[in-house]
Amino acid sequence: MNLSKKEEEVMEVIWSKGKAYAKDIIDAAAEPKPAATTIATLLKRMYDKGFIDYEQQGNSRLYFPLVNKDDYFSKEVKGMISNFFNNSVAQFASFFAKSNTMSVEELEKLREVIDNEIDRKKK
Repeated sequence: MNLSKKEEEVMEVIWSKGKAYAKDIIDAAAEPKPAATTIATLLKRMYDKGFIDYEQQGNSRLYFPLVNKDDYFSKEVKGMISNFFNNSVAQFASFFAKSNTMSVEELEKLREVIDNEIDRKKK
């Protein structure tokens, strides 16, 4: 099950803080700030999907992630590679390397990451 864009924004706050109240999420949001009811709805959906849980703290709920950020985004990227690049990581990498938006510095950093990973896997 996936998160919507708005749910991902809420998860980013929870992941970065470790635990967060709805007020923390509203405070971290860009202007115009979302309504408390909007955040409550998003949190309820995320809870129902199994991405978060909460501890009751008086009248408030302290939310915490049940899904690791790296695991979530790894699954999302794998799905994108499968859906858009015929399950080929090489096609995926080629797409980004050939895009006009990547600077020489970014391409060199990408090459460094790939070279390091090759060296690590050869050991």
